[in-house]
Amino acid sequence: MSSVPEKHESALGPFRALDLTDEKGLFCGRILASLGTEVIKVEPPGGDQARNVPPFYRDNPHPEMSLFYFAYNAGKKSITLNIETADGQSIFKRLVETSDFIIESFKPGYLKRFGLGYPQLSRINSRIIMTSITPFGQTGPYRNYKSSDLMCTAMSGFMYLTGDPDRAPLRISVPQAYLLGSAEAAAATMIAHYHRERTGQGQHVDVAIRDALIKTTINAVPWWEHDQKIMKRGGPYWGLRDSPARVLWPCKDGWVSFALHGSKFGARTNRQLVEWADEEGMADELLKSIDWVNLDMERTDRAMLGQMEATVARFFMAHTKKEITEGGLARGIMVSPVQTIEDIWKCPQLRARNYWEEVEHPDLGTTIPYPGPFIKASGTPCLKPTGAPHIGEHNEEIYLNRLGMSREELAILKGANII
Repeated sequence: MSSVPEKHESALGPFRALDLTDEKGLFCGRILASLGTEVIKVEPPGGDQARNVPPFYRDNPHPEMSLFYFAYNAGKKSITLNIETADGQSIFKRLVETSDFIIESFKPGYLKRFGLGYPQLSRINSRIIMTSITPFGQTGPYRNYKSSDLMCTAMSGFMYLTGDPDRAPLRISVPQAYLLGSAEAAAATMIAHYHRERTGQGQHVDVAIRDALIKTTINAVPWWEHDQKIMKRGGPYWGLRDSPARVLWPCKDGWVSFALHGSKFGARTNRQLVEWADEEGMADELLKSIDWVNLDMERTDRAMLGQMEATVARFFMAHTKKEITEGGLARGIMVSPVQTIEDIWKCPQLRARNYWEEVEHPDLGTTIPYPGPFIKASGTPCLKPTGAPHIGEHNEEIYLNRLGMSREELAILKGANII
């Protein structure tokens, strides 16, 4: 597979990162690579365990076929190194001398045990920034607890707010905790980088995945401060009002998002919906008689609200998502489709913005579409992603060309399971 270009005009083009993360932190390095950093994935001999995470290309369960690994390691280079050996530690320290960032997701104290903690490495390179990504952080009574994406989601309170009110809490289907933790780690790394550019000094960045996810529940706080109401799971309803209002509605081929709001805020969009339904003979007398501007949803009788929702529900069920979306746009109605992954893939807005990038995989004889740049910067554009590297694909480039090892040394180290 092709390597990251040596010369480009991206934001972080001159910089280099050593990525020792597993699935908890892979996305952080992926973001830095998009910004132009030369990200060197340091894998144990035999490859990173994340290479065994499904799904796999054409259902081939092979460490070089993980689509998960492809996604979060695009644009990186790969070397193999056993940092639990004395020779491996010595080689890693040589790499640190000419690096700018270290990203790691080991349990707290693991690297320090081998003489590779931040205090030791900062003496080798005072500008180095080490970003540690763990479930609960480097300090506190939970620091040594093991955790999964699911457990971080549960312990953050995020899961408590997800699902139907009369059923158990739910997780979102696509893992969120590790990705959000990694994204916050990338942002924190950039803050530390800004500090280093001003002062010349690196630092240790401590990112707790659970803490990052707790921030997603921050909108629950004002409801207690304002009305002494505790936000709970609402399912398809906006559950904080005295009369919960439905916000998710089934239609012919999926779901749409819409809410009946009172007062001036909702008056225009509600009127437009009623007029549309009336054109098709589906608006009852109740809907047509409502004074939307003066309607107080907090005091609306629950039976009346139920009748209103039943009429709206019948109207939506008579249409497809596309019909509702296009009709809503034409009439100025605040309604949107609940898009599936297939809908996102086909979205004309994303296509128009060239969101999807076809990435070549020569060894597979094909290209695979990847999400493109997460930002569009005119002066420092993100790099087009390249395919994730094979296990140790860049060993010769890094060890021979950069560190000046001989082929004989490389062979000996490989035979000793150090590389």
